[in-house]
Amino acid sequence: MLRLCTINNRILTPQYLPKVIRKQLITEAKWVDAYEPEHEERELLQTFLRTELPDSTEVEEIEASARYFVDSFGIHIHSLFLGQKEGRSQTVSVAFILHADRLITLRKNLELADFRLLRMRARKKRIEVANPRELLLTIFEQKVENLADTIEDIFGRLGHVSYQVLEEEGADNEDSIDQLAKLEDTNGKIRLCLMDTQRSLAFLLRQMRGQPECQETIHDMMRDIDTLLSHTAFLFEKINFLMDAALGFINIEQNQIIKTFSIAAVVFMPPTLIASIYGMNFEYMPELKWLLGYPGALVLMVLSGIAPYWFFKRKGWL
Repeated sequence: MLRLCTINNRILTPQYLPKVIRKQLITEAKWVDAYEPEHEERELLQTFLRTELPDSTEVEEIEASARYFVDSFGIHIHSLFLGQKEGRSQTVSVAFILHADRLITLRKNLELADFRLLRMRARKKRIEVANPRELLLTIFEQKVENLADTIEDIFGRLGHVSYQVLEEEGADNEDSIDQLAKLEDTNGKIRLCLMDTQRSLAFLLRQMRGQPECQETIHDMMRDIDTLLSHTAFLFEKINFLMDAALGFINIEQNQIIKTFSIAAVVFMPPTLIASIYGMNFEYMPELKWLLGYPGALVLMVLSGIAPYWFFKRKGWL
């Protein structure tokens, strides 16, 4: 799917596309957003742009030389974005190709909230940019803002889990551990996206020498990223603390159960010994002919069970 936008009087404006996209529309577009493009759409773009678009394996490569480079066509950046799929956070690499006349974005597998919000703001004519360079920085600004909102959401959810683990009586600690594991996974992916964005902006900063406004915007974003990275480090520490606390409470509960069984075994051991002795079938046992032997044995078993219970209670082990 191709989505095209133009810039009219410094306002980013979506183009309403026919079923068949003509080259003229691509010529007028300042932003070509290719989301899971079909084979014909890729061929159309490659023919018009006179360059080969990166495939999914090239976009996912992690070495810096493959993610940030400049060629005869323009500036290439492959940057990680955070998305949601089936209730879990996912990272998706988006390929940016910044040409003098237009910006091309190429992505697949997952629709991203950042791009949905940008399209919505563009339809309402709320995005003011002068050229594709400023549009690229606007996309990164939206990305950093969305990551910051996600960190705030994690912090709020972590406060609820913290109350559940540390204060709520009868809380399900296994459920708390499951929630903490998901929060840790999301926080880790956010940190990965922030670090990748930091590298992308450092690369852009070198490529935009002589453009003070763009450089100032990049410096502002990098300062924001430094702050957000410190927040993610704090969240990691908080999550690990709550994880250890939840596991500790689970161990205490398990130890309490084992303690109960251990005390029960000790309490019933003397009565069991007495019953075993008088359950033997020897022919000559003096107690067999006692008139009060049976009730006496019962009383003895009860007393032998009460004695260790009383001892444990006195020691404060119960």
